[in-house]
Amino acid sequence: MHSSVSNSGKKLFLLDAFALIYRSYYAFIKNPRFTSTGINSSAMLGFTNTLLEVLEKEKPSHIAVVFDPVGPTFRHEMFKEYKAQRPPMPEDLRKSIPYIKSIIQGFNIPELDVEGFEADDVIGTLAKKAEKEGFSVYMMTPDKDYAQLVSENIFMYKPKRSGKEVEVWGLPEVRENFGVETADQIIDYLGLMGDSADNIPGCPGIGPKTAQKLIGLYKSIDGLYENTDQLKGKQKEKIVASEEQVRFSRELATIALNAPIDFDEEKFKLIDFDEAKLRAIFKELEFFTLAERVFKNQTELFDSQNEKSTDSDSTEEKEIILRDINTLNSKFFVLDNEQVRADLKAELCIQNEFAFRTILSDSDPNTSKLRGLCFSFKSDKSFFVPFPENLEEAKKVAQEFKYIFEDEKIIKIGHDCKKDILALRWLGCEVKAPIFDTMIAHYLIQPELKHEFSFVANSVLNYNVIQEEVKGKGKKAQLSLMMEPEPVKHDQYCEEVVLGLELKSELEKQMEDNGLIKLFNEVEMPLMSILADMEFNGVSLDVPTLNDYAKVLNEEVNGIEAEIKEMAGVEFNVASPKQLGEVLFEKMELDSKAKKTKSGQYSTSEAVLAKLKGKHEIIQKILDFRSLKKLISTYVEALPTYINQASGKIHTSFNQAEAATGRLSSTNPNLQNIPIRTEQGRYIRKAFVPSTDEHIFLSADYSQVELRLMAHMSKDQNMIDAFNHAADFHQATAAKIYKLPVEEVSKDMRSRAKTANFGIIYGISAWGLAERLDISRKEGKELKDGYFESYPEVKAFMDASIEKAREDEYVETLMGRRRYLKDINSSNAIVRGVAERNAINAPIQGSAADVIKIAMINIDKRMKKEGMQSKMIIQVHDELNFDCLKSELEQMKVILREEMENAVQLSVPLTVDMGVGENWLQAH
Repeated sequence: MHSSVSNSGKKLFLLDAFALIYRSYYAFIKNPRFTSTGINSSAMLGFTNTLLEVLEKEKPSHIAVVFDPVGPTFRHEMFKEYKAQRPPMPEDLRKSIPYIKSIIQGFNIPELDVEGFEADDVIGTLAKKAEKEGFSVYMMTPDKDYAQLVSENIFMYKPKRSGKEVEVWGLPEVRENFGVETADQIIDYLGLMGDSADNIPGCPGIGPKTAQKLIGLYKSIDGLYENTDQLKGKQKEKIVASEEQVRFSRELATIALNAPIDFDEEKFKLIDFDEAKLRAIFKELEFFTLAERVFKNQTELFDSQNEKSTDSDSTEEKEIILRDINTLNSKFFVLDNEQVRADLKAELCIQNEFAFRTILSDSDPNTSKLRGLCFSFKSDKSFFVPFPENLEEAKKVAQEFKYIFEDEKIIKIGHDCKKDILALRWLGCEVKAPIFDTMIAHYLIQPELKHEFSFVANSVLNYNVIQEEVKGKGKKAQLSLMMEPEPVKHDQYCEEVVLGLELKSELEKQMEDNGLIKLFNEVEMPLMSILADMEFNGVSLDVPTLNDYAKVLNEEVNGIEAEIKEMAGVEFNVASPKQLGEVLFEKMELDSKAKKTKSGQYSTSEAVLAKLKGKHEIIQKILDFRSLKKLISTYVEALPTYINQASGKIHTSFNQAEAATGRLSSTNPNLQNIPIRTEQGRYIRKAFVPSTDEHIFLSADYSQVELRLMAHMSKDQNMIDAFNHAADFHQATAAKIYKLPVEEVSKDMRSRAKTANFGIIYGISAWGLAERLDISRKEGKELKDGYFESYPEVKAFMDASIEKAREDEYVETLMGRRRYLKDINSSNAIVRGVAERNAINAPIQGSAADVIKIAMINIDKRMKKEGMQSKMIIQVHDELNFDCLKSELEQMKVILREEMENAVQLSVPLTVDMGVGENWLQAH
């Protein structure tokens, strides 16, 4: 703990408001605190406790609380996807902010925000200015990004959490924890690794340990790219292909030190609180224990009738005390020879269930070395089996446990089991059902939350897991790239498997309570094994086709770039937003009201450019230029870097516990986002090819599955009849809307009806329809009204879905998958509107996800039963793709049609379109 203060005795605390507020809110997530009037006061209680700890124990001379501003910051202008994946703030938390601001004002503490700059930029700017004024500065936040600002007089003050006391990090702690020599290397570390929390991309496949090693060895991102000749294999390919992305990620991760705010020490001085204001807010929030703590004699305000509330206040505060390794009461054993492993096998084979996990050398189970296995079958002990470095020796150890993992009488429990299944598969060891994956169980119960093990253990078991240490610096980091790896520190893995037993029991109960057991056992668990098979099988890539295409696209980009410069009449870097802004808004004067970001450059985001499309043809050219550049960097040049050296194939990862709707997503690489609306994007599919000359690409996808589900779930007879009897559903819809015979429906009418069909099940407004179809708002309203007149039960179903969601705060799919909609009763119309659209769409989209998952399971069973050698290799929403043996093609078509069309029984038929070809593009 750093108690040192600068010679002047001036001690400034800068609090990162939202980081602390979120932390306070989630500390009470299992047992939220409510006042007698129904206010969720969890965030207010936690934040005030944290603030008081600082005031009482640290006695700062100066203090401020810094908030993020409302609206976008300069990083959003640089990168529209910045933090885009973050869910909206929970409604209860949003309502807490004004109360917290009132509490801060009651303490007479400055409350700051600067338009266009995040809290860390404001804190960074103030910290550096205060340091020059002779202050010791403490940045209070749990956010690791602040480590880049630490200096001799600037410290990170990490607030205490259950099981861990306050940590103060100066330069020695930053060096120790990140394995860097200087604090500014943290920026390079973050740029290389990326940050999923902020949606900063970094370099694919580079995790914390690899980033640390590379920065230790090459000192910076610049140093790394000057020495790429020293890198090897897949890692080198990914790093080289991602240079532009990595450098951009570094820029995004850099905390700005130029926020337009001055440090006037008089304004930051800690003064007495405003007693009247604090008394009023504490009374409203029923903070009786806190009030007693703050006001030494407050008897005239709180009389004896509040004694029970005082007790409840104390009880709630105790709720955030968690268990940890010190209370686990479990012994960990290391089994490092064949004899003791044999004893473990003898015990495992007679168990009804055991928990296990693999310990891997990196995050990709297809390329990792297996460093060890952990097992537990009783809460008082767990076992760590270290694996030899040599691959053949490691295979032998894995084979010792082969029949245990293949025993279909024993339940295997794990967290994110798919990675364990894949790692063991590469060593010739199958993990057969039954399997209980605690990550997927938690995902079904709480689809909106995080699902990493530490969070699940914390929220479900009130347990604080061992935090993995990230250490090693200087020469040690350099050498570790060449030397034998250090022995595995097994405690955290042994702890995880012991907790796995307890988690299974608790999550099973919660799934039973929420009607999710059938969905878990009959859909998600069988699917997980199929996804593991698909990932292991991989998909073949025609690299020469991509390389040739890269040349074609680069020529096209160069041509567009030349056109842009010609139109602009000046030589400049089109890829530079700064230079582009100057050309468009100063030289060409396309918008006299063009706004500058706080970093002093004009915004040239897609939204800004879209509004200028009619002003000059240069705008469309710039959008085309950017689109093609992204296509080249994200897919055409990047895809070959994902090829596994051992198999020669791409092994994408299908994520089963990510999308709250129940849909699958994929990463490394993302095959579900290959753009197919443009000819250039579609062409990328040409590079995905069958595994051998004896195979062919077979693709099958559901036709209009979400509309068919809407017909079934709404029970709209007109819609059901249209699907059952009409040759063309969109044409039939147009005929109803425009009250014409089918043969008189024009192409434009059909197109509008198609937009209405798909838009309305996503809750599109009349204005949204008008905008999408480029028609007037009046026509948009007429189209929507005509649609609901044609399909009246659809409107009734949508209204009923919203009404039910208001009562339950969740909606369900056909299989009982839940989507929680906490904001459905929000007083904020925009927030409520999003929840209402989800209330309509989530049951439909989620049911479509259920349908294709059931189809995949039934297809897999059928293929095994009929001895098919063809393989399922890619799933993209409503589409399945197969590496099909040519001799099995007709049989496979029969299997796909029968199993996909009969996955569920609806009041309308499910129909499937199929295609075959020498590549994915031809097949679909």
